[in-house]
Amino acid sequence: MRFLTQFLLAVSVVLVAGCSSGDWRDASREPAGIAPNPAVEQEAVIEAYAADAFGWRGWFAVHTWLAVKPAGAAEYTVYEVVGWGVEHGRPALRVYQTTTPDRYWYGAKPEKLLSVKGPQAAEIIPRIKELSSAYPWANEYEVLPGPNSNTFPAWIGLQIPELGLELPFSAYGSGYADNDQ
Repeated sequence: MRFLTQFLLAVSVVLVAGCSSGDWRDASREPAGIAPNPAVEQEAVIEAYAADAFGWRGWFAVHTWLAVKPAGAAEYTVYEVVGWGVEHGRPALRVYQTTTPDRYWYGAKPEKLLSVKGPQAAEIIPRIKELSSAYPWANEYEVLPGPNSNTFPAWIGLQIPELGLELPFSAYGSGYADNDQ
């Protein structure tokens, strides 16, 4: 019994430490340096990234997003789903331009899941752009079972199988993409 009590106390301490490990406003959003520099890379590029989710959720789950850069473009277009503000009318699917698509996800270093360059990327990029406007859950967000940040890349991967995008097991919500409306 004493061992069980000590074990539960240790688990509680770890969980509390994980939940209070930092404030999202102070977490790093610096580039990880794993994306091709758009000022140097002139070919078309498609990349997918995953980083541990913020806070204690990062022990179990990742946040994923896509970045595309047409040939000769000076910036990437990033497609990512976030839940913050959806309840106040903001869209869940956020699309924005940046030179640093590989930024840390609120303190978590991203991992590159996919990199496609050249003619294949140039052919697929317009399809990603077109499909993003048809994404069925663009204004919805639910941590579990989804749709969430992992649902959009998974849905794109289902629509464009030749992309070859495979999300990790910890991309909870990716299976929701099979619920295409």
